Amino acid sequence: MKNNLVETLTGMVVIGLAVAFFTFAYSTGGVGKGSGGYTIIAEFENVAGINTGSDVRMSGVKIGTVLSQELDPTSYQAVLKLSVDPSVKLPDDSTAKITSEGILGSNFVALEVGGSEKMLASGDKIENTQGSIDLFGLISQFINKGD
Repeated sequence: MKNNLVETLTGMVVIGLAVAFFTFAYSTGGVGKGSGGYTIIAEFENVAGINTGSDVRMSGVKIGTVLSQELDPTSYQAVLKLSVDPSVKLPDDSTAKITSEGILGSNFVALEVGGSEKMLASGDKIENTQGSIDLFGLISQFINKGD
């Protein structure tokens, strides 16, 4: 009888810790925070490594998330919808590029501020973009060039 009580209490403590962990992870991980900002659109030739929920960063600081990605049937470009923190105002000549945290790091959308006086509004499009670089393709080109 005493063993059952100890096992029950241990189980309850483990379940309580799991709930606390998931609550902490949910609140600090930025899950579900994509709807608080304004939406901007960017078209890229290649968005390899970017998924819905990927970070949007400026100067290394997360300022938003990728809301969706789709293929434009006329230009065959990848169209990303980005949610950006409303406190961050972007000039209309800002640039967006897909970069990574290093060789093995995850990809994210990096925004760089332009110098224009006119700011992007919700639904506007970033015109200057640079897609992700195919590192393995570059390496194979370099190797094959030596032949």
